Amino acid sequence: MTDALFLTSDEVTDLAPPAAYVDAVRDGYRQRGNGAPAQPRSKFFNPDPEGMLTGYAAILPETGAMGGYLYTAGFGAEDAWFVTPLFDADSGEPLALLDGASMNPFKTGAAGAVAVDELARDDAETIGIIGTGAQARGQLKTTATVREFAEVRVYSPTPENRESFAVDFDDVLDATVRPVETSADAVVGSDVVITATTSSAPVFDGDELDPGTHVTAMGQYSRDSRELDTTTIERATYVPDLRERATFDAGSFLAALDAGVVTEDHVHAELGEIVAGSKPGRTSDDEITVFDSGGTGIETVAAANMLYERAVDKGLGTEISFAPASEALTG
Repeated sequence: MTDALFLTSDEVTDLAPPAAYVDAVRDGYRQRGNGAPAQPRSKFFNPDPEGMLTGYAAILPETGAMGGYLYTAGFGAEDAWFVTPLFDADSGEPLALLDGASMNPFKTGAAGAVAVDELARDDAETIGIIGTGAQARGQLKTTATVREFAEVRVYSPTPENRESFAVDFDDVLDATVRPVETSADAVVGSDVVITATTSSAPVFDGDELDPGTHVTAMGQYSRDSRELDTTTIERATYVPDLRERATFDAGSFLAALDAGVVTEDHVHAELGEIVAGSKPGRTSDDEITVFDSGGTGIETVAAANMLYERAVDKGLGTEISFAPASEALTG
């Protein structure tokens, strides 16, 4: 038998500040850039009742951890459930099992923040956010740790949502946070643009991007859904979280590919290759860059291991026991 730690969502909440997620995820992508294994998500659909099971995994050998993410959505409950198993990469023994919902916006946001740090201009000071949900909030909280923004513009088609978002962040950021009435208002003149929506169609016109803008798109990961139009992809230096995902479920890239405005060679590099220094990031001040974030096991394992170590230090969690296969298998 071996003991592992079960961490509830309440125990994970506030266990680490946004900057700690960014540091852990940056190191995870560095390891990926040096060859750490990771693959795009697998998605399985149930027609009746309508629902989805999704999972992905990664091994971070230098961290000494491996694991992934499993989550379900729908099935008549109109809700989602997130489970994160974490294993020792050397022994294979389970280390922890996390209720992964509360960490989700921060570990995903941390991947976006790492991309901003690598791809946005050093003098970036204006950020436009399209979307106001938990993922948009996580993106802003983490990204604000890598750049000192003077102005944040937030757009949602629902006025109440963008106004409450602005009020909430205006109190905690050293920046002017204001709601805007159109997505163009969030995009034009911004140095960084983040899309975190449930839209299946492009949320802004790529011709509105100023030279030198960085875009992080993280709200869609389906062949048939996209937040970015073909113009944005065509104009930009394109960086996905995983190269394989660009032609698997990156809807924005696939639409541009189908339209014939780019080829598969338009994929500049994986984020990990840039973090590891094997591929260049931004090369000029007027270059438009895109990070297409669909979610991977890289940020999940990196964040989960960081939270696990903090929980051990604080004495949090409940021990649960697992039997090794040599003992538990019966014939």
